[in-house]
Amino acid sequence: MVPLARVADSFGARVLAARLGAEGIVTQLRGGGVDGPYPVGDVEVLVSATDLEIARELLLADEVESAFDDHDVDHDVDEAEPGNGGAGRRGRRAPLAPWVVLAVVVALVLFAYVNIIGYHETPPGGPRPSGQDAG
Repeated sequence: MVPLARVADSFGARVLAARLGAEGIVTQLRGGGVDGPYPVGDVEVLVSATDLEIARELLLADEVESAFDDHDVDHDVDEAEPGNGGAGRRGRRAPLAPWVVLAVVVALVLFAYVNIIGYHETPPGGPRPSGQDAG
């Protein structure tokens, strides 16, 4: 087994080992108290010498793909887009989830209110005196 990478913590090392394992590359973790009660310190990820080059290419490909992910891009930047008269993206709609939660809460409050009113309505035929049974 030869070293592939050094990771800052055991969680990151286990994620890396799982990623490599998904591609059929056998890994071994060393250092950082990986199996001990205090998982502190750098962890070294080891692979077999025959899988070293494939593992490096896989990690490089993952880095390149993550560079193109737009999870960190700020979509509220005032950019001019063709076809919208130079207006930016500031007028975007809010996410749907808060409106759904608000609608559900309002519906529950109305349901509770209607049920409370239903219990206080007088029955058909007027109120019955207490102590007397109908019938």
